[in-house]
Amino acid sequence: MKDSNCIFCKIANGEIPSVTLYEDAEFRVIFDIGPATKGHALLLPKEHYANLFELDDAVAAKVLLLAKKVAAALKEATGCDGFNLIQNNGTDAGQTVFHFHLHMIPRYHNDHAIGFWKEGKADTEYLQELAEKVQKLL
Repeated sequence: MKDSNCIFCKIANGEIPSVTLYEDAEFRVIFDIGPATKGHALLLPKEHYANLFELDDAVAAKVLLLAKKVAAALKEATGCDGFNLIQNNGTDAGQTVFHFHLHMIPRYHNDHAIGFWKEGKADTEYLQELAEKVQKLL
């Protein structure tokens, strides 16, 4: 299914031009037009899924395999020092386009491109209770 109002559906399916690194019947990988670093790419399924939770399991498995392949090529081509794969789900997690996409971000020594979380202190009692809840749901 495609969403006719979704900009990423339009990009993934070639209706809106992009610089494409990779394309097959199910996915398109493009360079991000607002990159965090040089070589920042987006992996887009051609079908519309709002987020990770809507992905079909087979598509989800293919996402990681394709990300590994493209990230390895980007790492070699850019000579970067590391790599982030980032995927946001929901507004509070930073998602701004509600079409599943995986950010593939080459990292360079001291680039300071992405701020991460501040390390906190784990509450082991809470974590044990949460683990039990999650285990029941699995």
